[in-house]
Amino acid sequence: MAQVEAVTERIIAAEPDDVFDALADYSGTRAKLLPEHFSEYEVREGGDGKGTLVHWKLQATSKRIRDCLLEVDEPTDGQLVEKDRNSSMVTTWTVTPAGEGKARVVVQTVWNGAGGIGGFFEKTFAPKGLGRIYDAVLAKLAAEMEKPAA
Repeated sequence: MAQVEAVTERIIAAEPDDVFDALADYSGTRAKLLPEHFSEYEVREGGDGKGTLVHWKLQATSKRIRDCLLEVDEPTDGQLVEKDRNSSMVTTWTVTPAGEGKARVVVQTVWNGAGGIGGFFEKTFAPKGLGRIYDAVLAKLAAEMEKPAA
């Protein structure tokens, strides 16, 4: 069983603290950022950063659906870690400054992949697919954060 990793990042024209606060807002903003790959979104405890327990189903392919129950932690400033109670999957969101009025958001997901030929295909294709899904989340985050104030 090999560890599988998917990483994607984006520069967003907004203050890092504001971007982090939006990502940590599971009871509000976060639900608006999810593309069609996510369903059954529900905040079960908390709703703002550390201590949040959130559920969703992630449909990575037409046949592959993960039922995720995620515990959220904030181990360091600018970092959210989502640990899935139902699998080995851990997603880390890291927000850092990227110049004046800009934030770099890096999303890294790791999990223990399958063994054998299935594991080979998972390690080859799953990171690309998950990367595309999180690219869509980051694009929605950028649109949300960069829209002009009303």
